[in-house]
Amino acid sequence: MNDQQQDVRNLWEPCYADLHIHIGRTSRGEAVKISGSRDLTFENIAREASDRKGIQLLGVIDSHSPVVQMDIEQLVEDGTMSELEGGGIAYQDTTILLGTEIELREPGMREFHLLAYFRDLASMKSFTAFMQLYMKNVNLSSQRVYVPTLEIQSEIKARGGLIVPAHAFTPHKGIYGSTASRMADVLDTSLIDAVELGLSSDSTMASYIRELDNVPFLTNSDAHSLGKIGREYNELTLATPSFDEFRMALQNEGGRGITANYGLNPRLGKYHRTYCSACGRILDERALSAERCPHCGSTKLVQGVLDRILAIADRDNPEVPDSRPAYHYQVPLEFIPGLGKAKLRQLLERFGTEMNVLHRTSEGELATVVGPVMAAMIVAARNGQLALSSGGGGTYGKVAGNDRVDH
Repeated sequence: MNDQQQDVRNLWEPCYADLHIHIGRTSRGEAVKISGSRDLTFENIAREASDRKGIQLLGVIDSHSPVVQMDIEQLVEDGTMSELEGGGIAYQDTTILLGTEIELREPGMREFHLLAYFRDLASMKSFTAFMQLYMKNVNLSSQRVYVPTLEIQSEIKARGGLIVPAHAFTPHKGIYGSTASRMADVLDTSLIDAVELGLSSDSTMASYIRELDNVPFLTNSDAHSLGKIGREYNELTLATPSFDEFRMALQNEGGRGITANYGLNPRLGKYHRTYCSACGRILDERALSAERCPHCGSTKLVQGVLDRILAIADRDNPEVPDSRPAYHYQVPLEFIPGLGKAKLRQLLERFGTEMNVLHRTSEGELATVVGPVMAAMIVAARNGQLALSSGGGGTYGKVAGNDRVDH
């Protein structure tokens, strides 16, 4: 980045963005994401992000659903929301990007998930009209589209869309974790705008793979409930939250860019380590290369993200490019032991939003509300200094009480 671009960035406040949030139900109760919370409606998501979380840019990735589009059109018609000239849907101080998560499968390979974002509702509806010719139920989330991957990429780009492989390293339908050892074996990588790391990996782990050196990384929540919004998020430099500005940030244009990734320590992710589905044990670092469970001898192992990355790495050690934004380990407020709903409510009443608590409030200010012990825990959590136990096999890792580790 040159000095002029840096001067431009210094003029703008950080924009916090979570770009992978599911719709559970419509305002009329129609199911969209079956495993999503019923209160995950389009309007509730916008309100939670704006009023409670303090997130200025959202990606709602079930916006392809015609029944969701009905909600969006109603909210725009009654003036609750509006379409922005720069792309996206505006609600108070938050902009919503319209996206979709689709499942694809190439012959002889396992399926994977792909995210696509579109500038406006008309473009999203056009892509819906295309997809529904090749899928069983266009109203539901994360459905299989029976179209070759390269054709899907072409259709997205023809509508001005952005393409991001979802939770790329997870064994549950991540392109690296499930499908191939190289993204280029499946996708036209020249058309990839970013890669979503997922909850069990980070920038360093992904840097074992050379083809990702020049690809932007995104850290998103993949939220299935309102409370999970913002458990991972991105710090962006934008002139204003919009689709056009987000596109510029991914391309590092005009002073826009991704300035930081905030995510769970990968050890907290539910697919971080290899898991034995026979006896339910998570294999620790000492069993890294095990082909059988050291506890029961079973071969029914679900390979963890770390183990998968090491297996497909084309470097002996990770090499993080100097241009890569910092990755900050951060434990979400809801994960902090002892910080219950009452104390969290007090913090939000005093400081406004979770982003304010995490980024704009000193330890002394926190202590005036929740006391010095809890204030110290919050600061340790946002600095990634709480001791953790590893997750695996679909079970999240845990924060180990008041123990702290220094990085």
